[in-house]
Amino acid sequence: MPNISLDRVSVTHGETPILTDISVTFPGGRCTAVVGPSGTGKTTLLRLLNRLDEPSGGTVLLDDVPIARLPVPDLRRRVGLVPQRPTLLTEIVGDEIRVGRTDLAADRIDTVLARVGLPDFRDRRCLELSGGQAQRVCLARALAVEPEVLLLDEPTSALDAESAVAVATLIRDHTATGGGVVLVSHDTAFVTDVADDIRTLQHGHLSPGTERKPQ
Repeated sequence: MPNISLDRVSVTHGETPILTDISVTFPGGRCTAVVGPSGTGKTTLLRLLNRLDEPSGGTVLLDDVPIARLPVPDLRRRVGLVPQRPTLLTEIVGDEIRVGRTDLAADRIDTVLARVGLPDFRDRRCLELSGGQAQRVCLARALAVEPEVLLLDEPTSALDAESAVAVATLIRDHTATGGGVVLVSHDTAFVTDVADDIRTLQHGHLSPGTERKPQ
């Protein structure tokens, strides 16, 4: 099972410390939620894990290998980030799912879309999607490359209750097969439902966390 970790990682923007000397391991087979007030660096922490941001100090590792040594395309296939604000790159949903897997067959696209609660969306135009639908298409796009680790930034922020249940099921399925999930969310009920471990980020430091389900 994959492990992704931070070893004494700090991030500073100008003179302002964002993250300070953080050491943590996010294990495979579990969903770890990172919670805390807005503006404390939770999204920055997620972006560090697939090199969309770089640390000012310390090392990020995937299976004990510094991610700076890995080719960026390979890293981002293994560690998939789904941002809170969806960005779609193509005109048609099916093409969007193929962004990282150009060889993906139509039936496989349908399967991935069904997993995020969007059956029969393959031929829909991206411009016609609601915010919540676009968010789930981004999630399906990430799933299509079969990442080892999923990084989810506020995945239920634009979803109704039924759609949130579909995302919760997806998280459980991913961890059940040994994948890791790092979840940032202000949705307390969702975090309580899906997280195996909960850590609080505040004032640049990450709490030791609360283990909700035995390893």
